[in-house]
Amino acid sequence: MVMDIAYLQQWTGRTEEVQDQVTLTPMTALGAMLDRDDPPSARGDDLPPLWHWLYFLPVPRQSMVGTDGHPKRGGFLPPVDLPRRMWAGSQLEFLRPLKAGSTITRLSSIESVAHKQGRTGDLVFVKVKHEIGDANGRAIVERQDIVYRDHPAASEKPAASQAAPAGAQWAREINPDPVLLFRYSALTLNGHRIHYDRPYATGEEGYEGLVVHGPLLATLLMDSLRSELPGARVEAFSFRAIKPVVDTSPFYVCGKRDESDPSKVSLWIAGSDGSLRMEATAVLK
Repeated sequence: MVMDIAYLQQWTGRTEEVQDQVTLTPMTALGAMLDRDDPPSARGDDLPPLWHWLYFLPVPRQSMVGTDGHPKRGGFLPPVDLPRRMWAGSQLEFLRPLKAGSTITRLSSIESVAHKQGRTGDLVFVKVKHEIGDANGRAIVERQDIVYRDHPAASEKPAASQAAPAGAQWAREINPDPVLLFRYSALTLNGHRIHYDRPYATGEEGYEGLVVHGPLLATLLMDSLRSELPGARVEAFSFRAIKPVVDTSPFYVCGKRDESDPSKVSLWIAGSDGSLRMEATAVLK
C-alpha cells in the first residue's frame, strides 16, 4: 500500500468545537468502578483529574460505525487507511478543576500528521490538542498521541519487553476481567471490539486476550496517586503506553515520589511478568 501522507497532512490545522455538561451520574459510576468509597457526587464538586474523559463522547449513528467498533474513518480525524488505531499517550496541563454541574466546551485541533516506516510497516502519528474550559476560561490542555498501524503478520515476533522500574512505594494488584472492561467501555461509549469481543481481539487484531483500555490504565495510575497522596493537587500529567495489557493475567499499578524533587511522582503499570506496560509522570503543585 502506498501511503499518501501529503493528503492526510491536509487535516493539519482542522478544528472542532463541542459542548457538554459535567453531569453527576458518570462521576458516581466511575468512582464505583474504581472501587472508591466516595460520597455521591454533588453539584459544585471538583472533577478529579482525567475524569474529563467521561465527557465529549463520540456518538456516531450506527451506520457510521466501522467493523472494528470505532467510528468510520474521516471527519475531524484524517482517514488513515490502517486497521489498528491506538491512543498511545497524552500530555496534560491542569490549570484548575472543572466543577460538577457546569457546562464545558472542548476546542480540538490537529497539530500534526506524520508518517514513519517502522519495524512492522507503516505507522502514522496524529497529534491532537484539546483545550477544555467553562465560563471562566480554560481549565485543561491535553495533547493526545494517536497511532495507526497495520495488523501484525503471523510471522511477526513481539518486541522485546522492557523491565518495570524497581523501588515502588506503592503497588496495587488489579485482576482485569470482562466485566471491568465492559463497564469502562460503557462509561466512555468505547465500541472498539478489542475490549469485549475475544474472538475479534485475538483472531482479527492478534492480541493475546481482551485489551485493557489505555485511558483506563492511566486513570488507575492517577487514582492510585489520589489514594496514596490525598490532598495533592496535580498540575501536569503525561503517560505513554509501552506494551498492551490483556485480561489473561493480573497487572500492577505502581508509583513512587521522586526523592530529589517531591513535586514529581513516577507512576507505571507492570505486567505479572515484571515488564513495563505504561509509564507516567505527575507534577504536583
